[in-house]
Amino acid sequence: MNGVLLLSDGIDSPVAGYLMGKQGVNLIALHFVTSGDANEQANNVAKIVRQLERSIDAEVNGFIASHNEALTTFSSECRRNLTCVLCKRMMLRIAGRLAVDSGSAFVITGDSLGQVASQTLTNLFVEEQATSVPILRPLIGMDKVEITRISKEIGVYEASISSNTRCEFTPWRPSTNSSLEEVLQQEGKIDIESIVANEMDGMRGI
Repeated sequence: MNGVLLLSDGIDSPVAGYLMGKQGVNLIALHFVTSGDANEQANNVAKIVRQLERSIDAEVNGFIASHNEALTTFSSECRRNLTCVLCKRMMLRIAGRLAVDSGSAFVITGDSLGQVASQTLTNLFVEEQATSVPILRPLIGMDKVEITRISKEIGVYEASISSNTRCEFTPWRPSTNSSLEEVLQQEGKIDIESIVANEMDGMRGI
């Protein structure tokens, strides 16, 4: 069974991939470049993917997509405090398309409840409405200490903390209690399908 893993260069999502990979899921990793040096991120994510392969003893196919067009559009055309929710919805939308194209049964994320603004219960609900593909969150009830412990055990911790990339589009006060109605209203201001098509077309292998 295939699953598309939303893979950042942080600590959480590689652990989510590991937990699902150990259950026999064939992972297809998808990384979105949001800010900073794209080549540097690609190299770091490649290290994480290779170590993830060693930890689960299986091949992991990896892809990189540029998220700059989406984030630039969101920050200029939509309510700034909703940028993180709009960003995550776009990521899930594209991951869902990749899942369909690759015959994957679901999308896997590193979400841990309440850890950041986009991971409140309300925002998670709004975000997952962007795709009809099921979303699995193996870390949802874990705390950072437990996730970090596993990250170290499987050998991805050093690569995960080596990145100093911070998303330049993160609003000063991101919404933690968005509503689907207001998010859909904001998305109605922009050409969602065009952005999705551009990101899918520009996707490249790791």
